Amino acid sequence: MNILLVDDDEELCALLRRYLERELFKVTAVHTADEGLTEALSGRYQAVVLDIMLPGGNGLEILAGIRKRSELPVIMLTAKGDEMDRIEGLEIGADDYIPKPCNPRELSARLRSILRRGRSNAVASSSVQLDELTIDFDQHQVSRDGEVIDLTVTEFNILSVLARDAGKVVDKNRLAEQSMQRSLTLFDRSLDMHLSNLRKKLGPNRDGEARIKTIRGVGYMYILEEEVA
Repeated sequence: MNILLVDDDEELCALLRRYLERELFKVTAVHTADEGLTEALSGRYQAVVLDIMLPGGNGLEILAGIRKRSELPVIMLTAKGDEMDRIEGLEIGADDYIPKPCNPRELSARLRSILRRGRSNAVASSSVQLDELTIDFDQHQVSRDGEVIDLTVTEFNILSVLARDAGKVVDKNRLAEQSMQRSLTLFDRSLDMHLSNLRKKLGPNRDGEARIKTIRGVGYMYILEEEVA
């Protein structure tokens, strides 16, 4: 499992690298924005751990550059308590975030969670049709009327959970646990941000209605067109 670590704190990189390599990850560390984007798009890595503040650029700009060409899983390193960076990172397409100073054990767990989600194929059918959407679980791909929609790993897994229970309410905590492999904490808006991005990418259904409805105080539901009519 090849991991790219992009952070200008060389001491922290060395610490994380030692721990992650004991956990059987192969880690490459780079320390500038230009190196980070070039390496992330090289095709050699299964995931990226990306700091916000970097010499020569901003981690959010690197994330945007990655998302233009790749759905490579990205975990953002954010300053503790800096909610705006977390929100912006999730809006751009980060799969998860972890505050600094980060616990190496937690980072390892988050990486394994993201990589498991990317490999997961836990549905009996290899694909499902929801109105004009086709979800192909084998290819980890979603298309609308034959046109592929680029989703991050987390967005795909959220849609997969909702698709299995289309027309039914999915509890918010269950959705987080099954799609993100972790429970939500107080004031944790990561699931909401992923859902917002997912809605934008999927677009409305043919009736002009949102495909995913928020059931306030309970959870979310994928709405089939016949239920809207």
